[in-house]
Amino acid sequence: MTGARPWQGICREFRDILPPVPDAAVVTLLEGNTPLVPAPRLAARIAPGLELHLKIEGQNPTGSFKDRGMTVAVSRAVAGGAKAVICASTGNTSASAAAYAARAGLRCAVVIPEGQIALGKLAQAMVHGARVVAVRGNFDRALELVRTLAEDGTAVVVNSINPDRIEGQKTIAWEIADALGRVPDLHALPVGNAGNITAAWKGWTERDRATGGGTPRMMGFQAAGAAPIVHGARVEDPKTIATAIKIGNPASWRGALEARDASGGVIDAVSDDEIVAAYRMLASLEGVFVEPASAAGLAGLLKLGASGGLNGAAVAVATVTGHGLKDPERAVQVSGAFETVDADLDALRRAVLA
Repeated sequence: MTGARPWQGICREFRDILPPVPDAAVVTLLEGNTPLVPAPRLAARIAPGLELHLKIEGQNPTGSFKDRGMTVAVSRAVAGGAKAVICASTGNTSASAAAYAARAGLRCAVVIPEGQIALGKLAQAMVHGARVVAVRGNFDRALELVRTLAEDGTAVVVNSINPDRIEGQKTIAWEIADALGRVPDLHALPVGNAGNITAAWKGWTERDRATGGGTPRMMGFQAAGAAPIVHGARVEDPKTIATAIKIGNPASWRGALEARDASGGVIDAVSDDEIVAAYRMLASLEGVFVEPASAAGLAGLLKLGASGGLNGAAVAVATVTGHGLKDPERAVQVSGAFETVDADLDALRRAVLA
C-alpha cells in the first residue's frame, strides 16, 4: 500500500517480544509477514461450515517457515561474536541457515543424512556456499553429532534445539491473530522435529498473557512411518515420502506434548497416501503449491473432519510450512503426464477440450 511503513523483518518488527539483538547485528532477508489465505473449497471438503485459512510460510525468503527462527538465531550468533554456524537438517533448515550465514558473512556447515534430502533444498544450501557433509545415518544421528560439535565450541548450532529459533518462530501466532482479527479455534501443523508446534504454542500462550485473546487447540500431525510422539517411542528407521518430517526422535518432543495437552489438542498420524491426497487437493483446489510435508496438517484436518473429530470448530488455520519447489520431483511423480500433439490447430483444440 502506498505510504505504508516498509516491513523490517522479524527481529525488528517483534523486538519487544524477542531476545535482545543490537540493531547493527540484525541479519534479515525481510522474513515474516507471510499471507493468510482463505481456503473455502478445501474447507468444504473437511467439514460443512468450516472457515479455513492457510498461513503460507513458503513465502518466506528461502521458501520455508525456518526463516522466522533463523533470523533470530543468526543475529544472536553475530551479536555474540560467532564466526560459524552449523546445523543438522533434512533440508529446509540447511537452506535457511546457509542463506542467513551468507547474509551475515559467517561460515556455515550443514550435516545431512545421506540420500534423504530433497534436491531443491540441497541446491539452496550449496549455492549459498555452505559446507555440506552427508553422514551415513538418519537425521537423528546427524543431530547427535552436531550437538557434540556445539559443546566443544566449534560453531553455534542453529537447529531448533537453539532457543533463539523457537523465539523467532513463535511470532507466527501474532501474525495469524492480527490478520484474522481473532484467535482461531484450531491451529494445524506438520510435526517432525516438533520445534514448530512448540514455538507456535509458545507464541499463543505469550500473546494470551499479554492481550487476553485466548489460545487455539493445537493440532499436530506426523507421518505414520515417522510418528514417535504418537506411538510414545523413538522410531529407529523412520520412513515417509515427506522428508521434512522424517524424524524418529524429535528434539522438541516435550514441547509438542505440552502444546497438545495444554491446548486440548491432538497429535496424530497420517499416512503417506493421505499426505499426497492433501498435497494434490491443496494445489488443485486452492492454487497453493507446497512440499509434501507441508500438507500433513491438512491431511490431519481432512481425517478428523471425516471422523467428526473437529468437535464443532468454526475457524481453523493450517500452517503450510514449505514451498512446493523444494521438492519438484515429487510433484512430477504424483501428477498426470502431459500430452504431446502435432503443431496443428485442430489437434490442439481436441487436446484442450478432451
